Amino acid sequence: MSVGEYATLIRNYNGEGRWTVAAVQARYSEYCREYGVESPSPPIPREHVEGKKRWVYPVMEAVIAGIERGDKASIALGLDFIEEDAHFPFGKTLKSNTARALRRASLTPDQVLRVRKRVTNLLIAGQILHEFREYAKLLRHVGLAECWPLMQRDAKLDNPFVKRFVEYFRACAQSEQER
Repeated sequence: MSVGEYATLIRNYNGEGRWTVAAVQARYSEYCREYGVESPSPPIPREHVEGKKRWVYPVMEAVIAGIERGDKASIALGLDFIEEDAHFPFGKTLKSNTARALRRASLTPDQVLRVRKRVTNLLIAGQILHEFREYAKLLRHVGLAECWPLMQRDAKLDNPFVKRFVEYFRACAQSEQER
């Protein structure tokens, strides 16, 4: 028998560095201690095995499920994820789903500031990513507050995508003022 007969082909759809399964689970444990999560449920990626092939799907799917359950450590990981600029397998979908789940989560004032900063910086930099639509809805949900004047002043309106979202945020700001 050759060595190749025992080899398993693994397709790991997780990130590298701080986004490996082990790194995400370690940060999850840290956040559990920080936020006092009493019954932690560490994120475990979905796996599929077929013969000698094994697929390890993104651990962020489990983090998103945790956000939807209201898990404070998962919410913190979700914020880390939407602030990340690196590219991931299924990244557009995962980041959109993370932002959507965060919209239904209970965020602390510091977390709200992180959302505002991230979305404002992306808009001003002209980085209108696939997931920006969900980011914009998340920002609308938490409120624009001090972000709107920065957007008005610094957004580059020669980019039609930036212009479109500036108009969206203008309507959001007017709606906030009317309340």
